[in-house]
Amino acid sequence: MDDSATAVVKLETQQGNVALVTINRPEARNAVNGAVAVALEAILKQTERDADVWTVVLTGAGGKVFCAGADLKEVAQGRIQSLMTPDGGFAGFVHAKRTKPWIAAVEGMALAGGCELALACDLIVATEGGAFGLPEVMRGLMASAGGLYRLPRALPRGVALDLILTAERLPAERAAALGMVSRLAPAGRAVETALQLARAINQNAPLAVRESLAIARRAYDLTDAELRQLSEEGQDRLQRTEDLLEGARAFVEKRAPVWKGR
Repeated sequence: MDDSATAVVKLETQQGNVALVTINRPEARNAVNGAVAVALEAILKQTERDADVWTVVLTGAGGKVFCAGADLKEVAQGRIQSLMTPDGGFAGFVHAKRTKPWIAAVEGMALAGGCELALACDLIVATEGGAFGLPEVMRGLMASAGGLYRLPRALPRGVALDLILTAERLPAERAAALGMVSRLAPAGRAVETALQLARAINQNAPLAVRESLAIARRAYDLTDAELRQLSEEGQDRLQRTEDLLEGARAFVEKRAPVWKGR
């Protein structure tokens, strides 16, 4: 994948089994066009295949707007379908199948589809002074890329419905207080904080993290009995891994474990 300065989405490998993915259209407030959708989907699939990538951070270039959502120039010209892919949905991402943790590093604003991108990630890091919003109804649209059901899961119902119906913005500080944002960072330090969070995750066994994440992602969708069965199946898979033995040995030997991801 092209990681040059001209790429609409950049992929950079970071220390500690972390990948940093950057939507690189700061002149358009990192709005999603067809090229972004295709590139982001390709990068997502690439990180899924890469055994050396355990956790991914998603951000936007420019330091002011994470992503302003759909490129309305594309929408106005009747090309709204180009902003979606068959496998990933909007931006090639919001409905994509993935096993690894993704962290949204939201510097500044995450609006419309940009807010939906953040909600599609597993964790959100946001900066003081930033904000989230779903203003689609102001343009005759709806937040159909997951926002209408992910926001009420991330926030109290009344707060979520208020935002959806009024198109008003939610300050990052309040989003953090209500639990939607995992970590609040000073302005300018969203990526730094998200990378620190990713490395904290990666201190743990990667297969155990993925199996745990798979269950947690479905906690709102399945019954306790179904979740219990999936948990037992996941635990059975982990019991056959080298990393489980390594974790036990490291504890007995009073040393840090060396994970292999197998």
